[in-house]
Amino acid sequence: MDTTVIFGAGIIGLSTAYYLSDHQPPSSIHLVEPAPQLFSSASGYAGGFLAKDWHSPATAPLAVLSFDEHRRLAEKHGGREKWGYSPTTSIGYAASEEFRTSKRGDDWLREGTSRAGTAPVSEVSRGEKAPAWLKRVPGGHVEVISEDGSTAQVDPLLLCRFLLAECLKRGVKLHHPAEGVSVDVDIRSELASVNIVNTLTDTETDLPCTKVIIAAGAWSGRVFGQLFRHSKLELPIGCLAGHSIVVAARGWAEVIEEEGCHAVYASHAKEGYAPEIFARVGGRIYVAGLNHTDMLLPEQAGAAPVQSEAVETLRETARELLEGEDVEIVREGLCFRPVTPWGRPVVARVEDGDLGVGMKTREGAEGGVYVAAGHGPWGISLSLGTGIVLAEMVQGRPLSTDVGLLGLR
Repeated sequence: MDTTVIFGAGIIGLSTAYYLSDHQPPSSIHLVEPAPQLFSSASGYAGGFLAKDWHSPATAPLAVLSFDEHRRLAEKHGGREKWGYSPTTSIGYAASEEFRTSKRGDDWLREGTSRAGTAPVSEVSRGEKAPAWLKRVPGGHVEVISEDGSTAQVDPLLLCRFLLAECLKRGVKLHHPAEGVSVDVDIRSELASVNIVNTLTDTETDLPCTKVIIAAGAWSGRVFGQLFRHSKLELPIGCLAGHSIVVAARGWAEVIEEEGCHAVYASHAKEGYAPEIFARVGGRIYVAGLNHTDMLLPEQAGAAPVQSEAVETLRETARELLEGEDVEIVREGLCFRPVTPWGRPVVARVEDGDLGVGMKTREGAEGGVYVAAGHGPWGISLSLGTGIVLAEMVQGRPLSTDVGLLGLR
């Protein structure tokens, strides 16, 4: 079996390596990650919300496959205990009648990436279905925006750590911190190796390979451009930055254990801000929804500092929406979600003609350059399904679901 090199050791790259290793020698799979700290962007700081039926026709089949695989993997490996997997009730909340028409967290999730209005909505009384930790005010409006069994959540950092540990235990090779330098061809002008460099020691290594996968999130375009310098193709992967905090308070663990996990999508008076609040297994609560369309992508994950003003906005949201005086911030985060102009990810093989003059790959499952990026707010939800399908694509096996609409064009 030919060697496969995966650029990006986040949730998409790890999922792909994990499922590739079911059908080829794990030692023939190499993960390359340049960030000094693993999981320092969306794979470590996203909310971990999973939805089965909130998606557009382009991603709906992949969403179902991935949602079911999240459940299967959790049942097989104790996911509730190891990475906080839990079925989740999704709630929409407006503190007043005025806010009912405001942009809400789930609206932002659906815009461009999911069917608007797809999740069935049913009004409930103030005390029914709403979590006990949500601070409600007179006149506040609560509605259920998910059907039973259609949404869930994980702690993405813990899931990534699990997948990495499993990959390494199987024999997958991790090169970290390292980045791609160039690709080389054989006498037939076919992809034959990649050159990587350890960014701590400046030691260069040639990895013989016939297959390359680029799953570097918002940095995928830069990785492609570095490796395929003569290509005129620009991967259509941009970024959307977002801040988050994780808070804890005494007594929440017992409440969440008793009534189950909730995801609350709230309206807010601040323009462009739609709070998202997820109660996680173990009693901690994730608060996010403050996104930044004008923040530039840093050179590598983890390089951009968390903005104190954004953290203070999220802290104030926690004070407004969470019951209890003893609320402590235990983690602050800034991540860069990979997005595309058309709002759906790319999961596809790059045509040889787009690799540049003098570069081609072996036919069929013997070679190829592949891209899996641009999942936007659905990266964690679609991660396992993407890994399954991409592994099948790379290895020339029948695909578990249709991803025909997730091409580069």
